[in-house]
Amino acid sequence: MLPLSWLFRLLVWLRRQAYFTGLRRSQKLPVPVIIIGNISVGGTGKTPLTIWLVNRLQQAGFRPGIVSRGYRGRARHWPQQVRADSDPVMVGEEAILLAQRCQCPVAVDPQRVVAAGALLKYNDCDVIVADDGLQHYALARDIEIVVIDGVRRFGNGRCLPAGPLREPVSRLQGVDFIIVNSGVTLAREYRMNLRAVNIYRVNNPDQCAVVENLRAGPVHAVAGIGNPQRFFEQLQGMGFDIIKHAFPDHHEFTETELEFADEHAIIMTEKDAVKCRRFANDRCWTLAVEADVDPQLETHLLSRLKKWSGNVTATNTQANPRDDNGQQTT
Repeated sequence: MLPLSWLFRLLVWLRRQAYFTGLRRSQKLPVPVIIIGNISVGGTGKTPLTIWLVNRLQQAGFRPGIVSRGYRGRARHWPQQVRADSDPVMVGEEAILLAQRCQCPVAVDPQRVVAAGALLKYNDCDVIVADDGLQHYALARDIEIVVIDGVRRFGNGRCLPAGPLREPVSRLQGVDFIIVNSGVTLAREYRMNLRAVNIYRVNNPDQCAVVENLRAGPVHAVAGIGNPQRFFEQLQGMGFDIIKHAFPDHHEFTETELEFADEHAIIMTEKDAVKCRRFANDRCWTLAVEADVDPQLETHLLSRLKKWSGNVTATNTQANPRDDNGQQTT
């Protein structure tokens, strides 16, 4: 696979250079765009970080909106505005989870530029957060954030298909912030850990579980995410005796796949719960997690955003000078 890996790496470089040299154009939006992505395949924790970031932006007085590709969504028409009660078959489960947890405008489209345009057309957003958009160069970005799995990091360091990388490790030299999920941080890296918030019933999110009761016996741990082992280890770290059920990433569950012969409780990830809610029974619970991030990241990120906003204001003032009465002058 190594020759194919070299070819893949060359094609990735040529595509990126096409945007940098102007052969292909990136669309600049009138508001700052923050990209959250990774350079490797598999789950690294982008969604929890996106939720954390949007919440921090809201607390700082911003009006963020989220764009995503709506992975595996089968809507006939794009873009789609996503609500907490949208159909995951149409728009994908990740976008619905973001709408539920962030309570902000969310739009999806295979072309994130189109999703962003729809978001700004119908909502009063002053910053756009693009979930999993690092390689989507058609959307110009002001800040790039890359999430790394702290355990697996870059694997063998090779690009697909000989390794796990979408882009070479050298790509990190050009990003603004590097986040390490559950691992040792190096220079320029910020730490992030996922901590459990609560466990709630899939078909009734208002009903939380008494963890001690669930820990009284074995539980079925169900995960259809990029890195199910992290989910299993988190449950084990909480004292659960688990029976593992790993499914492919973005697996489309059926009701029969949750019909186990015993009466043990079933605990799944929040992404999987979005897809299973319509047929989940009272045995099904979901583990809610949130990102615990180095506070220095929030400080540095908000500083960068405020500097960007200040530069835009100064540019607009110079371009459209006004007299003391607020009228535009010539």
